[in-house]
Amino acid sequence: MLVTDAAAGQRPPLDRAALAAVAPGWARVEVVEEVGSTNQVVADRARAGAAEGLVVVAEHQRAGQGRLGRVWEAPRGAGLTFSVLLRPSVSDRRWPWLPLLTGVAVVEAVTAAGGPACALKWPNDVLHDGLKLAGVLAERVGTPSGPAAVVGIGLNVSQTPEELPVPTATSLAAAGSTVDRTSLLRAVVERLHEQYADWARDGGRVRDRYLALSDTVGREVRVELPRGVLEGRAVDLDVDGALVVSSGGRTHHVTAGDVVHLRRR
Repeated sequence: MLVTDAAAGQRPPLDRAALAAVAPGWARVEVVEEVGSTNQVVADRARAGAAEGLVVVAEHQRAGQGRLGRVWEAPRGAGLTFSVLLRPSVSDRRWPWLPLLTGVAVVEAVTAAGGPACALKWPNDVLHDGLKLAGVLAERVGTPSGPAAVVGIGLNVSQTPEELPVPTATSLAAAGSTVDRTSLLRAVVERLHEQYADWARDGGRVRDRYLALSDTVGREVRVELPRGVLEGRAVDLDVDGALVVSSGGRTHHVTAGDVVHLRRR
């Protein structure tokens, strides 16, 4: 799966033929040259009746969105920017696990590709050495056949340090790993399918897998909430995927918020 530095410098396009064989019977990978947002494309397709397993990946995404309206940027062919359509037939309270299990799938895929050690920052960032390597954005979409989830993933692959948008970001190349994008995308989709099927069936072991990779649980954190700031120690994830924070002798279950890692216990 590793490629030479010279080949990486050419930033070859994704191999559409190889991607056609990913997770047969479930995934359908479509490669587009340029798009505003893959999440928007998949959301539109979901409303038009597309089946679960649709994957749209862009060689260049002009207006990718992260959480809280942040922009996800990458030069053409330098990263993986793609979205997956899911139609979970589970209770609404379990949906917050979708970005979490996606993060687990990304870490497992990077590891399988020979990439660097990674960890998860709640709720949806993949970190290497404390820097952001990938992000996940899950959105709920109303469709004629019921609610669907569009899960967008942005993964920095071959960006040089100068090409990264912020000092807190990194890429596989910047971390010393040269990885083929097609093989990596295949690995992410396959592992996402496995994690998702396991979770949809009976909850699986997603919580245990997430906790084993978490860089948030066990840290002192600051959580920026709509009504203020919470500081304390992240001690666990509850059964619904909420971050459990201990502060001032009280336990808080955080379902949404911007988390800043402070220090380890």
